[in-house]
Amino acid sequence: MRIITWFAFLLVTSFGVAQDFRFGKVTVEELQEEVHPKDADADAAILYREQFSHIDYFENDGLMLTTEVYERIKIYNTDGFDWGTQQIPLYTGGSKNESVGKIKGVTYTLDGDKIEESKLRNDGIFDEEKNKFYDVRKFTMPNLQPGCVIEFQYEVVSPYLSTIDEIRLQEEIPVNKADVSFYTPEWLVYQLHRKGIFPLDIEQTSKAATINYRVRQGVSNGGSVGFAQRSSVGSGVQMRKIDYQKKGYKVLAQDIPAMREEAYSSNIDNYRAALSFELSFTQYPGEPLETITSSWEAVSKTIYDSENFGGQLKSVRFFDDDIDELLAGANDPVEKLARIYEFVKQKMVWNKYIGIYTDEGVKEAYKSGVGNSADINLMLVSMLRYAGLDANPVILSTRDNGIPVFPTRNGFNDVIAGAKIGEHTFLMDATNKMGMPDLLDEELLNWNGRVIREDGSSEWVNLYPSKHATESTIISSEITEDLVAVGTLQSRYTGNYGLTYRKNLGSRTEEEQLKAFEQMHSGVDIADLELKNALEVSNPLEVAYNFEMLNGVEEVGGKLYVSPLLHVTTTENPFKSEVRAHPVDFKFPWKDRYIISIKIPEGYTVESLPESALYHMTDKMASYVYRVSASEDKINISTEMAFNSSIIAPDYYQDLKKFYETIVTKQNEKIVLTKI
Repeated sequence: MRIITWFAFLLVTSFGVAQDFRFGKVTVEELQEEVHPKDADADAAILYREQFSHIDYFENDGLMLTTEVYERIKIYNTDGFDWGTQQIPLYTGGSKNESVGKIKGVTYTLDGDKIEESKLRNDGIFDEEKNKFYDVRKFTMPNLQPGCVIEFQYEVVSPYLSTIDEIRLQEEIPVNKADVSFYTPEWLVYQLHRKGIFPLDIEQTSKAATINYRVRQGVSNGGSVGFAQRSSVGSGVQMRKIDYQKKGYKVLAQDIPAMREEAYSSNIDNYRAALSFELSFTQYPGEPLETITSSWEAVSKTIYDSENFGGQLKSVRFFDDDIDELLAGANDPVEKLARIYEFVKQKMVWNKYIGIYTDEGVKEAYKSGVGNSADINLMLVSMLRYAGLDANPVILSTRDNGIPVFPTRNGFNDVIAGAKIGEHTFLMDATNKMGMPDLLDEELLNWNGRVIREDGSSEWVNLYPSKHATESTIISSEITEDLVAVGTLQSRYTGNYGLTYRKNLGSRTEEEQLKAFEQMHSGVDIADLELKNALEVSNPLEVAYNFEMLNGVEEVGGKLYVSPLLHVTTTENPFKSEVRAHPVDFKFPWKDRYIISIKIPEGYTVESLPESALYHMTDKMASYVYRVSASEDKINISTEMAFNSSIIAPDYYQDLKKFYETIVTKQNEKIVLTKI
């Protein structure tokens, strides 16, 4: 298959560059290039990417989506070898499967001035089962070397037309040129969604097309392409045709910069230049218009009306006796909510699959005690409603799935429960054994979720917690004759801090826990580590240990220079770049408090202390308080750093960077002790 047709010609004429991107036309100049001309740090670069997606009619299969892909990639160094392995996800969870074929690949290397070719063979192509919904076809290009150029092409055929997989125009490496297009019959009307900050010029076109198909004698003209029913009356065959318009979307782009990870970023895919298409409505010849997605209300109604969503909330008879017994004596709505939530959380085992639709169904999941996220959380909603609470499903998109900016069914991939008591809506995820009402896992804290009600109404709900996650730490220390800072530490963690520590450390051995804390604090020996309330999620997680800090005190000219915050000092600014393209995402509001006492060693007195200080960010997004004082034998330090906003927009980046620079400078000022 030769994918490069008139599209390549358009690319050449559009960019005014006579470069030949037909398969096999790799040049010596491409192979000789040692670094990317516009990004010297790039490990590889996509020299040319073409993706041509089109929906066509096949007499035996009806309408099918075909996606043809061709890429040419330059690999500069060994770190770029990862681009030599490609993965093609294939949906296998429906009645029909997607398929991939026509895979072809070549690796080009340079031997003097001669171009050598290494062809992709069958032993470099293999299949991998990802989960029960997806398989992955992988291929690894042969003879990868620094400086090589690889090119490959393949074709994916899919019977699923509701969404067109996201067409990526931006990657973690530069994309020199891209040519992507999508063509669909006029009967299928798609919403075009674009994302990213890179400017894209999208050309919309239309061209005439014809479908020829056979109809057996006795079939009414209905004209529904792919849906006409064959009659058993008569045996003659008639040829018919339908003239129609193919609507097209086309993007030609060049010099697309690489995506760079930044400190405290959310899913980088949220800001990647990309296109996606979602079926909005259909109108086949001779048939009425059928709306699929047009507004958030339409999306919500479509989801709720599904038997595997709203249909699962109708039956209560399989759990009513259990819930009646559970709620005996409970009159307060909050208490009812807490009992039911804890009951579901303890009874059900999450099978690690997420989704907005049930797998086995709520009733069967209840019997087996195992289910996906929809099985479990729709069960929770149903039970809360049975108890008389105003409960509804809340659909959301997890962090790794991106943010649904436009009305879309497929932009959501998970569901939790929401229950409104008074003016407050409690959010709950019963798949998380460590969770609490209004305490969601970080992966679920992704802007807004959408509450879907039985009457068809819906609204957005903020997923971020309103309360700060807090760390409260007390340190008592002294300086030994060997100039080692020794002491004890006691910390309490609430909210998402506690949840994170419980998930990461709760199931580890004592030795593994100790190692984890020592890795967090370089140059500190920790002993007698103790974790309290690791499984009692309703109480703050408590951590206590003894420590020895080897580099906290320095003697110069007979004077001692002491780090006031010891091993909890912020030593460097995490925000180093001069500019910021994406928002800073702290995931949740947080507050860190430290109270530290340092015993003054005998024979020494305080010569100087850092000054107390108070700093604020613009619009009260963050604050920092630093207090220090000295008594006859002790130095007391207290600090509090609070971020009231989970998300800091790029417009505030310079303020944030300066705020952190000031704090780092302040925390690294020394206490000076001199001999009496």
